[in-house]
Amino acid sequence: MPRQLEKFLLACKMKDMVLTRFALGVSVATQTVSLFERTVAAVCDRRSKKNSSSNSSAVTDHRHKFLKKFRCSTSRFGIGQTEGSNCTPLGLHRIAEKIGGGWPVGTVFKNRQPIGYTWQGMPDAKITTRILWLEGLEPGFNRGGNVDSHGRYIYIHGTGDETTIGRPSSCGCIHLAADDLIPLFDKLPVGTLVWISE
Repeated sequence: MPRQLEKFLLACKMKDMVLTRFALGVSVATQTVSLFERTVAAVCDRRSKKNSSSNSSAVTDHRHKFLKKFRCSTSRFGIGQTEGSNCTPLGLHRIAEKIGGGWPVGTVFKNRQPIGYTWQGMPDAKITTRILWLEGLEPGFNRGGNVDSHGRYIYIHGTGDETTIGRPSSCGCIHLAADDLIPLFDKLPVGTLVWISE
């Protein structure tokens, strides 16, 4: 099991949360986003094997499968929780809102509203294509007060300048290339857990 997933599962256990079907792990150190899926497999209960009757029971075995890794960009100001720092926050989050579904690649957003397109005079737009708005789940760390990730407008989103992806370049958000962002946007429901680690 990848170390990042181990930390993710431990964080969920400490918060008494069940990992959602899909989960994202963001690594600031490697500038990557990893997609995991929880799969359910029926495993025969060994005790029932002794009993060959037709009423054998099954035990549910939850496994977490790595699906794909994507290059991303986190903050050029480093990691941090505080409002106004322009840093990428750490810890357990969830996707609170999805914005931009159905708009073409390169749609530019301001205040979460479409205002134009990268190919119409805005090639360096900061927020493009899709927005996954994150909400912190750890009170006092990334939720509430001046550390609230949702109140800080921390998103996973596209960017007009995809040449910066793979190195720190954002102002706190997580940038993905449109080719990676759109399939994730379509696949991940609101509520999907996101673990951001150093």
